Amino acid sequence: MNHTLTLVQKIPVPIDTAWSFFSSPANLARITPPEMMFRITGSIADENIYPGMIICYTLYPFMMLPIRWETEITVVKKPFYFEDCQKSGPYEHWHHQHFFREIDGGVEMTDFLQYRLPMDFFGELVNTVIVSRRLEEVFNYRRKRVEAILGSFQND
Repeated sequence: MNHTLTLVQKIPVPIDTAWSFFSSPANLARITPPEMMFRITGSIADENIYPGMIICYTLYPFMMLPIRWETEITVVKKPFYFEDCQKSGPYEHWHHQHFFREIDGGVEMTDFLQYRLPMDFFGELVNTVIVSRRLEEVFNYRRKRVEAILGSFQND
C-alpha cells in the first residue's frame, strides 16, 4: 500500500537562499535527528544536487540498527523543485518531491513524500506501529532545525 506525507513550511528567506540550503546534501545531517547518526558515505557532500546524482548514506532510524540507503536526484528545476527516489534501502518505493514557492516575506516549501514498505501485511503493520510515527518525528525535527538555521516565519 502506498502512503503519502505532505508537509508545508514557510521560511523567511529569499528563494535562492532556501534553494542553496536544501540543494546541498551536506545539510541533510544538520536537519536529521542526531540519534539517527546520519552520515553521507560518498564523496558528494560538498556538491549541489544535479539530475542523476547518487547520494549514499548510513543512518540508524531505530533500535541502533544501521540502514544503508541510496537515493538518486531524478529532477532538478532550480530554484523551484527537485525530487529524489530511493535506488536501494529500506523501502519498496520512496519518491520525495521538494517544492519551493516565493511568497510575501519568504518561501513556502512543500515536501510531498510517497512511500511503500515491503512485505505486504507485515510492512503495513510496521508502518502503523513504527515507520509513520518515526517519519512524522523526523519531519517535525527537520521543521524545528530549519527554523533555527534559516529563521521562523512571523506572518502565519
